[in-house]
Amino acid sequence: MTRLRKGKIEHGRRRFLIGSVGSGLLMAFAPSINALEVATGGASEQLAAKSFSPTVWFEIDTQGKILVNIARAEMGQHVGTAIARIVADELGADWNNVEIKHVDTDPKWGYMVTGGSWSVFQTYVPMSQAGAAGRKVLIEAGAKLLGVNPKDCSTHNSHVVAGDKSISFAEIVKNGKIERTFSPEELANFEPKSPASRQLIAKPSQALDIPAKTNGTAQYGIDIELEGMVYARPVIPPTRHGSKVTSVDDSAAKSIKGYQGYEILTDPSDTVQGWVTVLADTYYAAVKAGNAIEVKYDLGETANVSEQDIISQGETLAKDKTSGTLVVEKGDIAKAAQNAKTSLESVYKTSSVLHFTMEPVNAAVEFKDGVCHVHCGNQWQSLFLPVVAKAVGMSDDKVIIHQYYLGGGFGRRLAGDYMIPAALTAQAIGKPVKLVFTREDDTRFDCVRSPSVQQMNAYWDDDDKLLGIEHGAAAGWPTMAMAPAFMPEGVDKKGKFDPFSIAGADHWYTLKNHRVRAINNPLAQKTFVPGWLRAVGPGWTGWAVESFMDEIAHKQNMDPIDFRLSMLDASGKNAGEAPVSVGGAKRLAKVLTDIRSQTNWGQTLPKNQGMGIAISSGQERDMPTWGACVAHVEVDVESGKVKVHKLTGILDCGTVVHPDGALAQTQGSMLWGLSLALFEGTEFTKGQVKDTNLDTYTPLRMNNLPDLDISFVQNTEFPTGLGEPGLIAVAPAIANAIFNAVGARVRDLPITPEAVLAAMPS
Repeated sequence: MTRLRKGKIEHGRRRFLIGSVGSGLLMAFAPSINALEVATGGASEQLAAKSFSPTVWFEIDTQGKILVNIARAEMGQHVGTAIARIVADELGADWNNVEIKHVDTDPKWGYMVTGGSWSVFQTYVPMSQAGAAGRKVLIEAGAKLLGVNPKDCSTHNSHVVAGDKSISFAEIVKNGKIERTFSPEELANFEPKSPASRQLIAKPSQALDIPAKTNGTAQYGIDIELEGMVYARPVIPPTRHGSKVTSVDDSAAKSIKGYQGYEILTDPSDTVQGWVTVLADTYYAAVKAGNAIEVKYDLGETANVSEQDIISQGETLAKDKTSGTLVVEKGDIAKAAQNAKTSLESVYKTSSVLHFTMEPVNAAVEFKDGVCHVHCGNQWQSLFLPVVAKAVGMSDDKVIIHQYYLGGGFGRRLAGDYMIPAALTAQAIGKPVKLVFTREDDTRFDCVRSPSVQQMNAYWDDDDKLLGIEHGAAAGWPTMAMAPAFMPEGVDKKGKFDPFSIAGADHWYTLKNHRVRAINNPLAQKTFVPGWLRAVGPGWTGWAVESFMDEIAHKQNMDPIDFRLSMLDASGKNAGEAPVSVGGAKRLAKVLTDIRSQTNWGQTLPKNQGMGIAISSGQERDMPTWGACVAHVEVDVESGKVKVHKLTGILDCGTVVHPDGALAQTQGSMLWGLSLALFEGTEFTKGQVKDTNLDTYTPLRMNNLPDLDISFVQNTEFPTGLGEPGLIAVAPAIANAIFNAVGARVRDLPITPEAVLAAMPS
């Protein structure tokens, strides 16, 4: 049993069963103690009977094949490989015998969500314990078959070994009757292997999902074919909320071969409002019909909202020191402001950002034997399964989401809103429906990363000593839109806030006085569904914090690295704690010191070139991945264009479970950070995003790729996440480098040539 608490998955107190069933060995968590206590019989009997739906996390067959079930979504990050590696290392398995399987939404798998860089972080301990328990029973059974003492045995390459004797896991499964139950207390006594004993973790390896992706056998949601299915395409209304269909004219669509009609959707969950779907017997016919059909609406209230309207409201809210919810309140910032001799005020902004996953969102749905089967790739099945159930008027247990590979997630598929129109259409016509969004449909229905405005204020005393910093961040909140129950109380208990929209503002610098306000922008909230996008809040909070720290350093005539190091003293709450943040800000100081040496910080560069520094503590404070980035840029002072020559990144994520995957994730996230810094951004016009395809929305292109120098601190600390951290420090490092190159302080993302020229000293 699992619980989501403050954005974290916590594993409940579950017993672990290991038993011979049929011709294999199953290893499963029981969903609860009570369920086990009322069950009768041994582990094998209970596993075979499935008397309380145990979660079979992994199993070994008589050929020695080890199947690890993965309850996390695969979207290019090789999460299955990392989790399987944890199990296999503890078992002492031969990696060549390991396979993975991504599971559906059967409740026995617990709460299902993939995002926030949580997967390895949350599964490391329970899967290590499960693997260690499996190793113990295999050693006991193998020792009995070998006629030796279990204390003299170890496991290696899927064998139990005792001196010159050995027996394979396959032979043990064939010949040893295994029956064992571990209590939660017994399971907790298993600690992950010591680093010296590891055979697989932190060692190079082939990702298990790569062959299927390269030979074409991997199934993505868009690949699914259901017998007798009809294709559907949505007609997106002019506003995300509040539009109502007044009439539909499909006369022009009737001449399209394969066109089957349309449905006006009524959604009890209110996820899709004012929607029409067109039906056809082929995808291309559905696309043509969607272009031909004419729908008229009563428009929602945000039909004329612009990006500037949203930004202007954000500016007003951020400037108002009484707005928002207090997230950090240390010392007395009001008194510091009142007594300050000098101060510094800066406003940082970010524009609306789109996801543009390679695979546009899609879903195939059929109703069969009283069950709604949804086929798609999704990141947060447990969040949207109840929404699907509400939309189609069924109980949660009558909805199953079948999981497939994601052709890109990046937070877009944390929302499962695209399942709803497919389910409603299938229900309405009584046939299976495959609904595929075109690129333009996908963009107009995107859960946009909200534009943001951040007000930063710093104060100094009569001796020019920094007194404190005040930070207000205004944006649309994804958690308010989709999972409001997970919003915690502010520190003064006077309001709630979206933790994912302010994470990173509660940083690891030591300040005597520090206040952070999380501010919801209601106009953003009404205009679109704010979404999670890779790095989420730190994508903008890191932009403001690290740019502003650079401004403060220059105001104090200090080297930016020396200034940061002076603030990373690991005192008080910044000392860190076991097991996750051992060392605290000292580890952040170490990556900063290391990168100074690695980049030859302070070197003389050609004219109009500069280096900039920024640091990050990762996605969330209680799951820190310590990182630093140095950007080397060149600015064309005639055009304002910025060329990034090199990005250097150093990350300390504790134990690097899957080195190849870690490097790939960090390469991707740093390049996306560059893309967000210089290229990506859209704007709202008349209530909708202006850019709907990649001809006008221009992410990073191949000809703008810089050199990348990425390294990981080698230690044996608890492993933390790597999905987002590499992105966070890139944009502020580039902005700080621009300042060092030509003296232009830019404060808006993306950084445009026009903004660089405008900020150039006269």
